[in-house]
Amino acid sequence: MRKYRTSYPISWRIMDVLEAAFASIWPKGGGKYTPYLMLAPAILLVGALVVGLLYIGDSSLRVLDRSTFLFSDHWTIENYKRAFSESFTLTVIWRSLLGAFIVTFFTLLLAFPYAYVMVRTSSSFLRKFLLIALFLPFFIGQVVRAYGWLIILGSQGIVNDALGLVGVEPIRLLFNYPAVLFGLIQYMLPFGVLMLAPAMTAIPEEVEAASGSLGANWIKTLWYVIIPMAKPGIIGAGLVVLTLSLTDFAMPAILGGGSQDFIANAIYDQFFRTSDQGFGSALTIILIGIGSMMVGLIFMVFGAGTLALGSEKK
Repeated sequence: MRKYRTSYPISWRIMDVLEAAFASIWPKGGGKYTPYLMLAPAILLVGALVVGLLYIGDSSLRVLDRSTFLFSDHWTIENYKRAFSESFTLTVIWRSLLGAFIVTFFTLLLAFPYAYVMVRTSSSFLRKFLLIALFLPFFIGQVVRAYGWLIILGSQGIVNDALGLVGVEPIRLLFNYPAVLFGLIQYMLPFGVLMLAPAMTAIPEEVEAASGSLGANWIKTLWYVIIPMAKPGIIGAGLVVLTLSLTDFAMPAILGGGSQDFIANAIYDQFFRTSDQGFGSALTIILIGIGSMMVGLIFMVFGAGTLALGSEKK
């Protein structure tokens, strides 16, 4: 106990006042409002997102006057009519949807054996190597990786230089649709593995051993045991890869060279090149609607509870 009040540091007094104020708001033991206080930051973020979507929805119902570059005062659905009547917009939407499904299929096809080997291998060296190879791309930005593929697959790139050594003429490997899909698959593969690995870990090795002891070969065990039990991870990985591929911007812009735009690229052009925020907002709402319908359809087919990694209770 200090002899004089003046010897008590002012910073300590401030902390005492703050502690007393905090105790009056949040009593010891938490109180009944503790869960709501902990949810407050997330609610604020979601609220800000909702406000932004409302603003975009309002802008999508206003047409830009090209003579004055002012938006109409009244609501209209002309931007949506234009979106579904122009061949370019329909091409971009179809290209985005088709690309998202192709990327999802091949990503899951590659991610499944990767995750299985990483979880089931008995070699600690191989497991560490696979983990490092999985997380290393996250330390390199998507744009940097895309430009790396420009160096590798370009006309004067490593691949064409190697083909030239055996007398093959340079091949155009970039600025086309397959190049965009290849870049997206390479970018989405770590996400797919990360979503599949917990589902693989949740499958007991004894189940596979029991399947083999009953006479099933590895292929039958994979098809009838491993894949059904890993369905939550497969669906979760598919949802993540599908939505990220559908909304991707960098890979179509860089590897597509401006000729293989996805919906996100078309939205960017409307906002920052033509300054038609109304039409760009309409494309944004269409993109959100398409993504929401796909997720809802998957939930209708498989059920939202399928995403739970635990086993279902009978």
